[in-house]
Amino acid sequence: MDPTHGTPDPVRTPDARPALAAPPDPAPTRLRARTPSDIAAFVPLALGFVPERSVVMLSIGAPGMNARVDLPHDPDDVDDVVEALLRPVRRNGVREVVVVVYDDDTTVADEAAWSLHEELTAAGIEVREVLRVHDDHWYAVLPGAPLAAYQGVPFSLVDHAFTAQGVFDGRVTHASREALRATLAPDPTAAIAASDVVGAAVLPPGALAALVRRHVRGGSTLSRAELASVAATVVVPARRDEAWVWLGRAEARSACELWSDAVRRLHGSHVAGPAAVLAFCAWLVGDGALSWCAVDRCREAEPAHSLAGLVAQLLESATSPDEWESLRPSTGASGDPAA
Repeated sequence: MDPTHGTPDPVRTPDARPALAAPPDPAPTRLRARTPSDIAAFVPLALGFVPERSVVMLSIGAPGMNARVDLPHDPDDVDDVVEALLRPVRRNGVREVVVVVYDDDTTVADEAAWSLHEELTAAGIEVREVLRVHDDHWYAVLPGAPLAAYQGVPFSLVDHAFTAQGVFDGRVTHASREALRATLAPDPTAAIAASDVVGAAVLPPGALAALVRRHVRGGSTLSRAELASVAATVVVPARRDEAWVWLGRAEARSACELWSDAVRRLHGSHVAGPAAVLAFCAWLVGDGALSWCAVDRCREAEPAHSLAGLVAQLLESATSPDEWESLRPSTGASGDPAA
């Protein structure tokens, strides 16, 4: 197995939404997983967090598609998980995968592992390995492994070479999805007042794009006054689209940092627009976990937000960020983006 080291677009239920993985950097570090311990160490690095009660599917080779769904509590719901993972592999022409189930030795975990193996094989997709991971041990699932592999083999994320490489590359692996979600929580020490946003003027046409470009390229953050004006501006669809339609993958990481900072500093309904822009930027960089968290943050404030809906469709359909250049012409620079 020769996976690409990068943060993919994971998914989470209750919607069981798979999404495509794509390398976030122009020249990502290549990590060759040779053993089950390597696979178990690679998954958190790929997702950006350590999964719990999950089914994770890693593609081998191109396209680099990795997906995660929550493991259901009822065995009768396993079919929904299988279908949620089959759709993106079919859509993207994936030919080989590895499956990792995160749970104790339960009926649901066993049912999910074998059902997914069976359906993927029937669809002509080679399943190179199926593992179960629990409490820093990996367990073999497929026949033919040594007895010790079914009893559990310990591994260490902290000491693994993949983890060290991730730290060297500056990649953050959160302890859980909730820990990742917490990175977008409001920061009371840096927040601006709602009255600042209400009193701010909407930026004229072209000004938001120019402002965002300057900060993205300079790696800086919005001042208090700028953030207030941006928050007042992005509620206008024609102005909001200036913040994201011009972005390419090269600027996406810096844009994520800019909009993450903005989201942490805003409260109430004013966070919806910036959170939706962040969701798009995170999808574009290949960070699906962050993208879903931003979609959720947006929808908490504005459930029917159009841009959040567009990004959710990109994630649910497992659309690769590599397709953005071909999608861009059909997404207008003014008016609501077509969802």
